[in-house]
Order: sequence, then structure tokens, then C-alpha cells
Amino acid sequence: MNAPYPPSPPPAAGRDRTTLWGVLGIVLGLLCCGVLGILFGYLSVRDAKRFGQSPVLGYLAIAFGVINIIGSWVLRSTGNYPFWNR
Repeated sequence: MNAPYPPSPPPAAGRDRTTLWGVLGIVLGLLCCGVLGILFGYLSVRDAKRFGQSPVLGYLAIAFGVINIIGSWVLRSTGNYPFWNR
């Protein structure tokens, strides 16, 4: 006779903001602030682990934030930064 699976533990109390943090991190990481993209990506991954969600949005936000920082650094070092700094 097969025993039924034990019930899964209840999710942690609180609000699940995994998607909110992930989307904010991606948008800010792509458009303006790489550091905020990394921060919101970390918050998304943390909430995803806490609530049993997928952490993909958080990892994307972290990656886009790092790409933004590296790209800004490369543009500044080569002198090809936008016109307002000339």
C-alpha cells in the first residue's frame, strides 16, 4: 500500500513581492541604475526562496544591473559617454 505524500509546509507569512522586486530590478537595471537593479534582484531572489517561487526574475535583474555597470564603465573609460558629459 502506498502512503500518501506528507502535506507541504505552509508558505511563510507576509506578502509575496517576488515579481514586483524582479520587474523593478530588470527595468532599473536596464534603464538607469545598475546598483538598484542588483539590489532589487537580490530582494526578488530572497523572496522567491522564502515563498517557493521561481528566482529567475531576480537573477535577470542582477545580470542586467551588472551589465549596466560594466557597460557604463566601458563607455566612460573610452570617452564615448553621452553628450551631457562633454
